[in-house]
Amino acid sequence: MEQFILWNQYWVWFALALLLGVFEILMPGYILLGFALAAAAMGVVFAAGVWPAGMMMDSLPITLSVYGAVSLLTWLGLRQYFGRRNGQVKVWDKDINEN
Repeated sequence: MEQFILWNQYWVWFALALLLGVFEILMPGYILLGFALAAAAMGVVFAAGVWPAGMMMDSLPITLSVYGAVSLLTWLGLRQYFGRRNGQVKVWDKDINEN
């Protein structure tokens, strides 16, 4: 009989993705979006039961390592896609205190 462990349930990962997506809306900046997309990807992996799911079923450290790696890759991809806009950093030429 398979043991019921919370970290290998697909609905937990989808709920985490939804929660992180809501937090991303409340705190804009594309910071939590990478984590939300990675959590959704983990949910898909566990729901489909593809190759990494069998490896991650028994070990929480492996599951969190894979989640961290996928989070990093999605965040870097989002950073590459959205990038830094021109004029994002304002450079001041003169001080308002100078007369």
